[in-house]
Order: sequence, then C-alpha cells, then structure tokens
Amino acid sequence: MPVPESITANQLMRRLGLPDAPVIIDVRTDDDFALDPRKLPASIRRDALSVASWASDFAGCDVVVVCQKGLKLSQGVAAWLRHVGARAEVLDGGFLAWATLGGALVRPDHVPAPGPNGATVWVTRARPKIDRIACPWLIRRFIDPKAVFLFVGASEVQAVADRFHATPFDIDAVFWSHRGDRCTFDVMLQEFGLASFAPLASLAVIVRGADTARLDLAPQSAGLLAASLGFSRLHRSDLAQLDAAMSLYDAFYMWCRDAVAETHDWPGTAASSRLSAPG
Repeated sequence: MPVPESITANQLMRRLGLPDAPVIIDVRTDDDFALDPRKLPASIRRDALSVASWASDFAGCDVVVVCQKGLKLSQGVAAWLRHVGARAEVLDGGFLAWATLGGALVRPDHVPAPGPNGATVWVTRARPKIDRIACPWLIRRFIDPKAVFLFVGASEVQAVADRFHATPFDIDAVFWSHRGDRCTFDVMLQEFGLASFAPLASLAVIVRGADTARLDLAPQSAGLLAASLGFSRLHRSDLAQLDAAMSLYDAFYMWCRDAVAETHDWPGTAASSRLSAPG
C-alpha cells in the first residue's frame, strides 16, 4: 500500500545537496543505527518517541523523515510534524531503500561533535580562495547545514581551534588538510565516505585542478580559479565571500550532476539554416 505523503529515494536524490534541500531527520532506533551508523547527507538524528518535544523546531520547514523501513516510526513522526505546520514526507522504504539504491551516505567517524549551539565549528586561514570555500560548501550542503566557519590569521588557527573547540582545516599538520597531490576537499570526500558519489567526485577534480595549479586536470578548473579570485577581490569580508560563492559551487555541482554532456553554441542549428538559406 502506498505511503501517504512520501518521497522515493530517487526523488530525494535529486534534491540532495541543493540550497532548498529538505531537512532530513533520521529517526532510526539505536539498534537499527548500530547496524549501519552511516547517515544520509546533512541529516540529523532525533528520537522518534519524543517527537512532541522537538517537532515545533521544524514548523514551516520541508522535512523528510527516515526510519529503517519507512513504516511506523517515520510515518508517525511525519504526521506529528505536519500537525505543527511542517511540510513532512516519509522516505519510501526508509534507510534500507536508500542504501539499496546506492544513495550517498556519510560515515560518522570523523564528523566533529556539534558545539553548544548544535552546529559544528570549523576554523581556517583568512582570505580564502578555493579549498577554503569548497570545503565549507561541502560541509554545509552534505554534512551540517548550520556549520559555523571562523576565518582567522594563519598563525592563530590552531590556537583558536584549541580555545574555541573548533576543527582546524586547510593548514599544515592537521587531519583536514592536503595529502600528497590531493587537496583538503578531496580528503573530506574520502573521510566522510562521499568519494564514490559521482557528482562530487567530478567536482573534486575541478577543485583540485584550480587549487593546486594543475589546470590541465579539467577544463573547468581554469574557470573556477578565475571566478574564485574574482570573488576574493569583490568581498572584503570572508563570510560575505563564502555566502556569495556558495551559489558558484551549487552551479558547478549541478553541472557535474546533470549537464556535462550538454553543449551550447550560437546561432543554433535552425537559425544557422535560416541564415544560410538562399534569399
């Protein structure tokens, strides 16, 4: 029997990583979660049976609720969320359907614990160009939509990390940094378990080429480099630059996902025929 107000794994996949992606709430039981602790990208865990205490946090939001099989827990939670004004759907078939489809899943091993405000906190060098924008984009779209990013002087990154319980990235001698010929964006994809997700794997090559002066890796790397340097000069504030450049990475992600085979020329074939036809 069809689940009322549900979304299929394929449909949810199309909304993954986009600015208007729904909030994904994982309500699997602890036992089910222990069987496979990976999570859907950007999802948050909540206890299904205490939904009355937290449902109002999502009033007015688009929400997809995920349990193990898309049955009683997710349907009950989604119904309660709709009661408080959320636009809530159930993932049809639940986590098992998503995993069977081969949907992107995030390994929790290295995801930092959230701070007191419920968000992960990251710190890196000021005046970002490529990797230090690409990594925040990845984190906000696929790991933690509420993540906080601190941009500070290069010499102070580790000290700020220690004192403000932040995770340092893209500096020397830390976990989240370049490894061999791979940039920090590559490392995050690998450690979060997202390296096999095709659109992100394609984007990683473009980012790597732009970030490591190897523009031969992908034709699009030169364009990303040029746009990134332009953004860094347009914005004095690093946070303003990050906000503005999020849409740039959204566009590259969508190109990697859907548009790599599309070409464009002017005039089009029909117009060329008209222009070349004898008068």
